[in-house]
Order: sequence, then C-alpha cells, then structure tokens
Amino acid sequence: MSVDAAANQGTTPVRKGFELDEARLFGWLREHVEGFKGPASIQQFKGGQSNPTFKIVTPSRSYVLRRKPGGPIIKGAHAIEREARVISALAHTGFPVPAVQALCLDDSVIGSWFYVMDLVEGRIFWDATFPEMSASDRASCFSAMNATLARLHSIAPDVVGLGDFGSKGNYFERQIRRWSTQYLDDADAGRDPGMDRLIEWLPNAIPPGDETAIVHGDFRCDNLVFHPDEPRILAVLDWELSTLGHPLADFAYHAMMFRMPPDIVAGLGGTGPLPKGIPTEADYRAEYARNSGRAPISDSDYAFYIAFNFFRLAAIFHGIKGRVIRGTASSAHAQERARSVPRLIDLAVASMNACL
Repeated sequence: MSVDAAANQGTTPVRKGFELDEARLFGWLREHVEGFKGPASIQQFKGGQSNPTFKIVTPSRSYVLRRKPGGPIIKGAHAIEREARVISALAHTGFPVPAVQALCLDDSVIGSWFYVMDLVEGRIFWDATFPEMSASDRASCFSAMNATLARLHSIAPDVVGLGDFGSKGNYFERQIRRWSTQYLDDADAGRDPGMDRLIEWLPNAIPPGDETAIVHGDFRCDNLVFHPDEPRILAVLDWELSTLGHPLADFAYHAMMFRMPPDIVAGLGGTGPLPKGIPTEADYRAEYARNSGRAPISDSDYAFYIAFNFFRLAAIFHGIKGRVIRGTASSAHAQERARSVPRLIDLAVASMNACL
C-alpha cells in the first residue's frame, strides 16, 4: 500500500490543534445551509496536505468542510474561496463536481474562512494501478480520467463566469516565477542545487505556442471519486491549485503518474510492467490529443512539460517541508512529503536533461 493509501484513506477524530468550535459552526450551518439539522458530528479526513478537511455527519446527509489552515500563510495560498468559486461555476455545466452549499468569509466562526460542500460517495483510488479491477474496467477508468480532463479544458472560462479566474497567457512564465519565488523565499526548507538549475533553465526552454483554459492543477486519480460499481467519475475534488493556465501543463501533471514513484503520490513509476488495461504513456498522451482535438504533442515539448511539473510539485512539497519545520503542516504524513523533495527534483532534472 502506498504512503497516500495508508495515510489518507478514511477519517480520524479531529487531530490536536485542528479542533473546531462545534457550537458556533453548527449554528452557522443551520443558518446558511438549507436543510442542515443536527445532531451532527465531525471527523477529520486523514488527507489534505494544505487545507484541513473535515467530514460532518447528520442524520439526513453528510458534508465536507474545507478550511484555511492556522498559522502564517504564504500570500495567495490556501484560497478556499477560489475552490468554492470554480466548483460552483463548473457545476452549472454538468461537469462532475460536488455541490457547494455555503462559503464563510468570517474568521470569527471557526478561526478561518471555510466552505461546505456535499459529500459524494464512491471510490477513491490511492493506487494508480487500480488494483482488484478487471482489465476492461481499468482501461475504462483511464479513459474516463483522460476524457474528463480534456472536457475540463474545453470549457470556455468566459462562458462560465471564470474569465477573471487567473491571468490569461504566459502561464509557464508566471508559474515558474511563482514557484521559484516560493522556493527561494522559504529559507526554513533550505536549497537544492538541482532546483537551482531548474529555476535557471526553465524560463528559457518554454515551447512556442500559448493557450488558456481552466486547469485543475492537481488532477490525479486520488482526487477523483469514481462510481461505487462503474468505471466512471462522479466528482473531481481538491481545486486549490486551479486557475487559468495552459492545458498541456495540466495534462502533463496528470500524466506524471507514469513516472511517479507510488510511495510519493499515486503513480506507476518503478512498478514494473503496467497492469493489463493501463495504456502506455505514449498512448495516453495520444488519447488526450484526440480527446482535445489537437495535434500530437512532440517528444521535446512533452519532456519540458514533464520537467516543469516535477519542478512545480517539488516546489509545492518544499513548501510543505517548510510548514513541517514551522509546525503548521495539516497532514499527518506531511513529513513524508518533505522527504520526497530530493527525488522529485531528480525526476525534474532527468526530464530537463532529455531536452538538452
């Protein structure tokens, strides 16, 4: 079982330091969530690297609450109001997301902003091999992931009220600058020579061509809720990193699973021959091009997109490392994330070297 599977599945009693004022919270929910009625109980999801996430159970239905973490917050991070906004906008298109019930921008209720959405029951796969599944269903799940991401990228931001959800154009330049700055500014987490090389190389290696789409930013199998019995997606979760960006960056992040060691996040890297039903990385890449109606992605461009995404994830985990050091990390296994930073940097450098 991967680190993600062992540490993220299910819920636990609310961990020390993450307690909520239940009386104030339930009073607010009764006022702002239609049909909310106690008695209610709260547990904390084991996962949730950045924004602490809780399950609220009532006799009639269950909800998910996501809040900003406590402690110092990096500017622009943990913007749960953006999560609520993009989920609500996409819901109107029929895209598979939970229904957002309420957004609270009043710190006095539980100490930070939060939103509440419906709990979508189904299967979450923390193992990218989709174990104990037939080859046919496994193939269908991979096709569903590919098609769902392509569908997201086909939704026009302006049409769904997300035209100002992020800057349009120059996505790679902006992202490289953002994550480079976050990495360089977090002195607590330290420096790495490979990361420094990437910061120097990436801005000058961006492939030509520019596109703008709604991007998820963390599209992985463990952020998807699959139907309990069928190989189809009921909900896409964890929109914290969503913005307007380049769709090929978003796809390549998702396709990193083919190279990602499974003990870091859900991945297929180093697991031996792919289980029956799982396409090759090249075939999956070609399928996305067909689903999105674009020309095939060249090897050199794809190598850049992969290098960029391993760099980006390394920067994110570097930020988790800083929060571990400062004592504000919200996940029980954040230390595992912190220890993964050097390997992610190595994978980014390997893909960079393939471009040289």
